[in-house]
Amino acid sequence: MSLTDDVHRFTALSARLTGFEESDLEATGLTEVYRAVAAERLGAARFARLLFELGEPDDVMDGELREAARTVTYLWYTGSWPGPPPIVVSPRAYAEGLVWKAAGLKAPATEPGSYGSWGEAGDRPGVGDGTGESRP
Repeated sequence: MSLTDDVHRFTALSARLTGFEESDLEATGLTEVYRAVAAERLGAARFARLLFELGEPDDVMDGELREAARTVTYLWYTGSWPGPPPIVVSPRAYAEGLVWKAAGLKAPATEPGSYGSWGEAGDRPGVGDGTGESRP
């Protein structure tokens, strides 16, 4: 299989695991990086098995395949590979973690701002105005 096919399969698998569209994952710029990390950490045989066998329903997956799927999902959501201790792939991976996108937030400490800027109301209604109510 060519590297391009491998990346495409990994992106499709990742979309299925994370619930995000392939285009959203590609927009992070980390698809190839995460594919390489997963291939290295899972090992060639387990990684290939994950790419080709995950089309089956969850109740048919064995424990090894299920755990591999969980680790890839964890990678996308946190930007790190699980383990004692977790391995952060890169500062960019942290900033692009799907956990922040799912919550509608920016990763803490990834955008410029002065001390205390996280407590400013910004443009969100009802936040920081003391009432807790939405403004018109």
